[in-house]
Amino acid sequence: MFIIIGYIVICGAVFGGYALAGGHLGGLWQPLEVLMIFGGALGAFVVGNDSKAIKATVKVLPGLFKGSKYNKALYMDLLALLFEILTKIRKDGMMSIENDIENPEASPLFSKYPKITADHHITDFITDYLRLMVSGNMDAFQVENLMDNEIETHHTEGHVPAHCIAKLGDGLPAFGIVAAVMGVVHTMESLHLPPNELGVLIGHALVGTFLGILLAYGFVGPLSGLAEQKLEEGTKMFQTVKVTLLASLNGYAPAIAVEFGRKVLYSTERPTFAELETHVKQTKGK
Repeated sequence: MFIIIGYIVICGAVFGGYALAGGHLGGLWQPLEVLMIFGGALGAFVVGNDSKAIKATVKVLPGLFKGSKYNKALYMDLLALLFEILTKIRKDGMMSIENDIENPEASPLFSKYPKITADHHITDFITDYLRLMVSGNMDAFQVENLMDNEIETHHTEGHVPAHCIAKLGDGLPAFGIVAAVMGVVHTMESLHLPPNELGVLIGHALVGTFLGILLAYGFVGPLSGLAEQKLEEGTKMFQTVKVTLLASLNGYAPAIAVEFGRKVLYSTERPTFAELETHVKQTKGK
């Protein structure tokens, strides 16, 4: 929603200012210039990335136009789920969660938190490390090192689409210049025309440079920054699980372990201790 609002503001400011200055908006409509700029940039995008990067970028793009799913309610569900799991372990033993982690979709415990199970990455992360805890063959240091490596790998993979979008945006001004040069070449071929017609051709050529810069810094470039922000938010989920499970491995009670995880969250999404306690009680009563 905010992306659309931002695009409207950009167009209103740029084209509105141009119109108020006495410019004719019709002169900016150059579909062939757009074809050259976008076609060239997309071709370079395909050349510069392998199929995995292209697929990852295409998959990420629709999600950028949606609001962030990483809100206080989601984090409260995550912490409540971890609390219930750790409480069950403390009460009934480590082996009591074996069925839950082997088949979380059918688990009564996990099924109470559909927002968490809908994200298979975080669900797999939780169940994989709980499975290691059940095995009992790894200490907290080993588990932490493995978690750090997996989170780093996830972050590196998630950075690929943001990098691809940024490179696509970086190429647009250059292809705008290419389109402008092509327009100048066409103008030089038409020197036999009257001066007023030559002026129109030169104006059309300059539109290429304008469009390349506008598309790069007003439309495509900001999407790269947004993709980075969403990646950081997603990584915070993994860090919360990591800190909570490690605190449990080090012998802390479930309530204290979950408090460790709560402190990891950004202040804008972090629930208060009382809010989390109330949410846990309400969920446990279902």
